[in-house]
Amino acid sequence: MDRWVGKVAVVTGASAGIGAVIAEELAKAGMITIGLARRVERVEALKAHLPVESSIRLHALNCDVSKKEDIREAFQQIREQFGGIDVLINNAGIVKQTALFAEDDGQALKEILDTNVLGLTLCSREAFKSMKQRSVAGHIVHINSIAGHKVLPFPHMNMYAASKYAVTAITETMRNELREMHSKVKVTSISPGVVKTEIVAGLEDHKDFPKLECEDIANAVLYVLGTPERVQIHELIIKPVGEQF
Repeated sequence: MDRWVGKVAVVTGASAGIGAVIAEELAKAGMITIGLARRVERVEALKAHLPVESSIRLHALNCDVSKKEDIREAFQQIREQFGGIDVLINNAGIVKQTALFAEDDGQALKEILDTNVLGLTLCSREAFKSMKQRSVAGHIVHINSIAGHKVLPFPHMNMYAASKYAVTAITETMRNELREMHSKVKVTSISPGVVKTEIVAGLEDHKDFPKLECEDIANAVLYVLGTPERVQIHELIIKPVGEQF
């Protein structure tokens, strides 16, 4: 991680769970870290858990990644205030109870795709623009899911799996585009199994669902960022011991 000290990292969905822990760990590793979230007060509160020298490197910025104008304005502000972006962690994601054949207005389906797929893509585009302009060998990391590789037997979560399969395909597409441009920017998909977060609160007492901790995913982010410039971890799947999927 030495080459990232003093560099700028952006973490989407940084107000809780995996994103919050990633933001904290990047700040502790020496990166100027901007946590994007709708609940910016929760990102600000993270500073209380950090040593003083790390807390001053953590910044909160309001952004709803399902809204393209929010993304454009947030990344423009980051470029103006911090000079550019070196690392992007696309962590923001939502899960909603959906059924593809349900008689509704489809709003939940749209919200999942707007956040998990389009938000991730537009944030990546804005970050890459900054990296390219400054000739930075940056790194884009997508926090994907095991659901992006296998449709899990959870009823009414159908579009979530589809959105994560899209992230798997997008990762490969980005890698190909970056290669064709002779870019040194890396792209990585990290696909966890079940992680102990607010999203899976309903599974807390289910003995058949061993869970990862948020720290496990943050450590994976540090690992892929810490690889030599010649190494690209394309896909990293992380499962808790005993997971049945």
